[in-house]
Amino acid sequence: MNNTMNNILLLMGAASLPLSAAAQALQETATEPPTLVERISGKETSPLSSHLKLQLNSMGSALFTDGELERARFSINGVRMVIQGQFHENFSYYFRQSYTRNFSPTETDDVSMALEQMILTWKPSRRLTLDIGKQCMLLGGYEFWVAANRVRFYSDFNSTMSSYQTGVNFGVHLSPDHTLNLQALNYRPATEAAYYTYGLPEGMELTKAPFIGILNYDGYFADRALNLRYAVAGAPLANGRPQYFVTAGNTWEKGRVLAYLDVMYAYEGIDSKGLISQLSANRPEGGTTAQYASYLSTIANLDYRIHPQWNLYVKGAYETARVLRSNGCYRKGLYTRTWSVQGCVEYFPIKGEDFRFFLHVLHKQSRTTHLARTLGATDHDTQRISLGLEYVIPVF
Repeated sequence: MNNTMNNILLLMGAASLPLSAAAQALQETATEPPTLVERISGKETSPLSSHLKLQLNSMGSALFTDGELERARFSINGVRMVIQGQFHENFSYYFRQSYTRNFSPTETDDVSMALEQMILTWKPSRRLTLDIGKQCMLLGGYEFWVAANRVRFYSDFNSTMSSYQTGVNFGVHLSPDHTLNLQALNYRPATEAAYYTYGLPEGMELTKAPFIGILNYDGYFADRALNLRYAVAGAPLANGRPQYFVTAGNTWEKGRVLAYLDVMYAYEGIDSKGLISQLSANRPEGGTTAQYASYLSTIANLDYRIHPQWNLYVKGAYETARVLRSNGCYRKGLYTRTWSVQGCVEYFPIKGEDFRFFLHVLHKQSRTTHLARTLGATDHDTQRISLGLEYVIPVF
């Protein structure tokens, strides 16, 4: 392909490579620790290289609430392009463009354009890397890191996270299998009052330093079959109210099995997730943003490749939401318990290609406590049946 065509493609933007391929690519013995770009994309870069791929996820689904059909529709849930490469032995890049908004079952044809990631990586030595630009926060476990198209239905915890922010990451590679990362990023909840469900509580002002700091450990064990990804993070909200995260991702991938257990906790001086605040929507006085909120989420998944062309997985999640200190209309205590279970069958018609049809089934139960019911909240169940396809096209 000539230089003109390459330049045109570089201007088109980038979309996600399947992050689920990262662990498989990194099972191969490396003489040097992988960069953030390589871990995200699952593809090793080489000097003066450039690669482009397209990804599409589309499906037809039927959504039920309390057993009654709410809506059925076709949707495009992910259209992305990614360009990555290396223009010097010490410099690489990862540029990803999305053409879809965040998936919502109440919308149709979620087509738009958004820059998700734009990372320049400098590797001054075998032990150090510096990533500059818009990048994924190094939080959470497998569900948080894997490509969005691979997650048929997110947990409540991850669906309310702002994953991509602009800033820097310092990576210290203790060995090819163990890395410490320190990120300093912009943090949207600290810069937009509208981010809170019912605005900022009265008398509060946004912080003038809207940053989040993240310390992450990323390690491989058992011949790189076991990946442990742990992190702690903190950010100031309004009036100095803090927000903290503690997350642990545990992934096993070997042979036909992919299994993971994610545990995530968040404390929020002001409820930026909004899962508790939205419980007050039916109050005669109207809704109000909660304070001193905490969220705990546990996600377990098991994939089993029963045949080179067939994959099955089952996934479950249990999540709770609490208020740790009484404030306004919110009393201290537990407000919700949420269970969900998912099952999926995937068929790969072309061996060796990342092209699949899938049938996905979801059942989710949201249960409120007496504290939530005093605010007018109620219990509800959700079911969804989806039939779709997903493919990744290597352009060059």
